[in-house]
Amino acid sequence: MPPLLDGLRILIVEDEFLIAMDVEQLCRDHGAADVAIVRGLTEIDEHDLPSHFDAAVVDLMLDGVSTLDFAARLRNTGVPFVFATGYSDSDDLRDAFPEIRLVGKPFSGDDLVAALAAACGRAAAA
Repeated sequence: MPPLLDGLRILIVEDEFLIAMDVEQLCRDHGAADVAIVRGLTEIDEHDLPSHFDAAVVDLMLDGVSTLDFAARLRNTGVPFVFATGYSDSDDLRDAFPEIRLVGKPFSGDDLVAALAAACGRAAAA
C-alpha cells in the first residue's frame, strides 16, 4: 500500500518555524512529492494555487493575522486543506468551514496525516 500522501504537492501555511519543519518532514515521510512552507500570506501567489499544490495545511493565525480569507480562496479553487491550529474553539472557524477538518495543536503526526489524506479523498477520517 502506498504512503497516504504519496506524490502530493503540499503547501504548509505556518508561522512557527519548528512546527513548519516538523510538518514538512511528516509529509515527506508519508510520501509527499513536494512540500512548500510559507510563513506569511504575502509569500503566496494565489493565482497559481491549484496548479502548484494538491493540498494544504493551514494555521488559523499567522503572526496575529487570520487566514480565514485565504482558506476560503483555497476552498473556492478546489485545493483540499486542513486547519492545524491552537485556536480550536473558534466559532468563526466552525461557522465558515464546517466541512473542513481541524487538527488541534499540539497534534500527533498520525492525526494530521490522516486528516490531510481524508481531505484529499485518500482515507476515511478517523
